[in-house]
Amino acid sequence: MRVEKCYFCSSPVYPGHGIMFIRNDCKTFRFCRSKCHKAFKRKRNPRKVRWTKAFRKAHGKELTMDSTFQFERRRNAPVKYNRDLWRRTVHAIKRIEVIKQRRQARFIKNRLKSGLKLQEEAEKREVEKGIHLLQDPEVTAAKVRDAQRQRQSGKERAMEMETAD
Repeated sequence: MRVEKCYFCSSPVYPGHGIMFIRNDCKTFRFCRSKCHKAFKRKRNPRKVRWTKAFRKAHGKELTMDSTFQFERRRNAPVKYNRDLWRRTVHAIKRIEVIKQRRQARFIKNRLKSGLKLQEEAEKREVEKGIHLLQDPEVTAAKVRDAQRQRQSGKERAMEMETAD
C-alpha cells in the first residue's frame, strides 16, 4: 500500500481516496479533497495559500531542512524481501520518528522564544507610553497617611463638638 502526498497541501492521500488529475504530458497530480483540486484548477500557488504545508515551510513556521526528511523520500526501485532487513527498517522508522518529533519540538520552542521577546518589547513600549499613570510607591504611601490623619482629625473635631454641647 502506497500512501501518496497531495500535490497542493502535502497531506497524505490513502489508496481509494482523493482525486487524481493527469495532464496531457502524463504528469499526475493527486489531491486529497476537492478544496485542493479546485485551488489547483484556479492556478493558486500553494506557497501563498496560508493553510498549506508549502506556505508553512516557506514562511519559517515548520522545520524545512532536516536529515530525517531524507528517509521519507519515495523510492521506485523494489527491494527483495529480507526478514532481517525488514526488522531493522521497522526499528529504524520508529527511531527516526522519535528524533524527528524531538527536533520539531525544539524548533517550535525556539520559534516561540522570538515571539516572547517581541511581546516583552511591546509591553515595555506600553509602559513607557503610560508612565505618567504610574506613581512612586512612597508618594502613594504619603498620600494614604495624609488621608488617614485628616480622617482622625475630623473624628476628633466631631467628638469635641459633641462634648461641647
